Amino acid sequence: MMNTTCYRLVVCEKPSVARSIAAVLGAKERGDGFLSGGGYLVSWCFGHLAELSDADAYDEKYGKWRREDLPILPDSWQYTVARDKQKQMNTLRALMHRDDVYEVVNACDAGREGELIFRTAYNLNNCRKRVKRLWISSMEDVAILQGFDNLRDGAEYDNLYASALCRSKADWLVGINATRLFSVMYHRTLNVGRVVSPTLALLVQREAEINAFQPESFYTVHLDFDGFSAAGGRMKEQAEAERLAGDCNGKAAAVTSVVQTEKTEKAPALYDLTTLQRDANRLLGYTAQQTLDYLQSLYEKKLCTYPRTDSRYLTDDMESGVNALALCCAGVCGTEPPAAVCSGQVCSSKKVSDHHAVVPTMAAGETDLETLPAGEREILRLAARQVLMAVSAPFVYLETEVKLDCGGNAFSAKGKTVAQPGWKAYADAELTDKPLPELSEGQMLSVSSCEVKEGKTTPPKHFTEDTLLSAMETAGKEDMPEDAERRGLGTPATRAAVIEKLVATGFAERKKAKKSVRLVPTEAGVSLITVLPEQLQSPLLTAEWEHRLKEIECGELDADEFLDGIQKMVSGLVRDAAPVDGAEVLFPSGRPVVGKCPRCGAEVTESKNGYFCERRSCKFGLWRDNRFLAAKKISLTKKMASSLLTQGRAYASGVYSEKTGKTYDAFIVLEDDGARSSYKLDFTKRPSQAPARAFHSPAGAAVFTMIQRRYA
Repeated sequence: MMNTTCYRLVVCEKPSVARSIAAVLGAKERGDGFLSGGGYLVSWCFGHLAELSDADAYDEKYGKWRREDLPILPDSWQYTVARDKQKQMNTLRALMHRDDVYEVVNACDAGREGELIFRTAYNLNNCRKRVKRLWISSMEDVAILQGFDNLRDGAEYDNLYASALCRSKADWLVGINATRLFSVMYHRTLNVGRVVSPTLALLVQREAEINAFQPESFYTVHLDFDGFSAAGGRMKEQAEAERLAGDCNGKAAAVTSVVQTEKTEKAPALYDLTTLQRDANRLLGYTAQQTLDYLQSLYEKKLCTYPRTDSRYLTDDMESGVNALALCCAGVCGTEPPAAVCSGQVCSSKKVSDHHAVVPTMAAGETDLETLPAGEREILRLAARQVLMAVSAPFVYLETEVKLDCGGNAFSAKGKTVAQPGWKAYADAELTDKPLPELSEGQMLSVSSCEVKEGKTTPPKHFTEDTLLSAMETAGKEDMPEDAERRGLGTPATRAAVIEKLVATGFAERKKAKKSVRLVPTEAGVSLITVLPEQLQSPLLTAEWEHRLKEIECGELDADEFLDGIQKMVSGLVRDAAPVDGAEVLFPSGRPVVGKCPRCGAEVTESKNGYFCERRSCKFGLWRDNRFLAAKKISLTKKMASSLLTQGRAYASGVYSEKTGKTYDAFIVLEDDGARSSYKLDFTKRPSQAPARAFHSPAGAAVFTMIQRRYA
């Protein structure tokens, strides 16, 4: 029996989780940054206590962004602890090195990122004590106790850690080098990432398809009968449709075929994180990040299972508890459970990866839901409703298709009759198709009215958060191996953060429509995708990465081999990248425009040191710090710069003479030979203000032009 003076140190991902676990373990005594009792010390991280250092930590020269310093490829990786997290890191170090701590339990979230959070803190604190792993999918008391009764050897998750570390380093290599490379090339901070950039490319491509779309009109003839209507095929010409309608009007139609087919729709699977985020966006208007935040809070309150999952099934050993789960979910939704609970159709261990599907816990059925925040309550009910649908019988209906002939022209109609509501009893959607009346082949029907309806082809729809998540999940799917366990852009746990980053960096924005919120690229986002090479905007790159990372996790690929490939890719990118012509148009500086460049015609804008051409290769500029102007004690104002660019001269008063010490008025004349600019003075008398004022009106300008022509 272990000496009571010895402790297990339990390290959680965040304080709230630590308090929940400590309460179950009996660790009630508060310390500075930890809880103790019952033979346990329970402490926590604040997410990532340490992260990979910025480039300038490796060399001071990286403090400035220069292409000649790229690529940046660290030989040995360094970490930085944020100032506000240093105290907790010190606490963990002290706890890990206590003589009475014999074992460390990794109780961070049971996934790739949780493994990285713990291992980084463990390794940086030079801890060498035995590690056990807590791997649970629910924060219920019974799940925590069972988890501690079945702690796993930490070494079982070495490959998971290797995968997480590779992901972190690869993202650093691409993010740091690509961001610096393209920012330097285009003189603007351009955030580039292996998931962010392809996701932005999806938005840009969709907007291009919408903008390029040309709607086409089409026409259909509709015949109305007693109790139903039938439609003909699409026609391009309205006149043709009108002729057909005229031929059918007032005539009878013959029923040529009546076919009735029984069709079955299987119940949907349970929720993984992505499908729950999609439905929450479509039905409730929540963003992916809001849904994840609500789920995380519910998880910590022991009301739902672990949210960051890509599985839509429960494990086989959970089948015996499905009836009780359905009863609990019915209580959450305020309805009755299915008459027959189909437990087997929601359980398949083969289809469960790290965690099973997101479902409410039994504790949810005993909770007063009105005490929860509205967002959490709605998400919990959504997850509960999905359970009720998933364990229900199939939806069965009879589809009737009728074909008719009127004047030698074919028409058709469809109708549905519900045979078994099944899971549809819990769905919000209603059947849109009405049943058809009893009809028989050869029956003649009188046409009560005939109408030509115009329709238009529609462009692709703008992305919503729902549809973008779906596109991210399936991106690059066709180019990945059939047996690839992980495809698409990012993971269920990261997709929400990717969308939020695009919005936060100004490359995408949310726009409200009538019934939804669209996600659209900004001008800056379109410009970024325009200049990025195909390699960085293709979903194939990150989809392949996720596949490779899964291979590392399974012990099928060496981590060093993966990182070597990333370094070679980055080096090639830095070597081969060249600026796109016309980048000045794509990435305007946003500085005030004073005129057009006399050399290249691009815009000249105001900056701290003067007025310069936006086209960097041009090198035209009017410097404020100019010897000639300084000697004449002339300040180059924005108004003067504009006049020099538009008229070639600018009037100045109080021009200083070095010889006489007196001041006088004169025109400053700009002379530019295409290589360098200079000034000279013109003492021509300034014209009266009357003609100048005449320019303020079109009539005045016309009169002045006539005078010029007369005396030319």
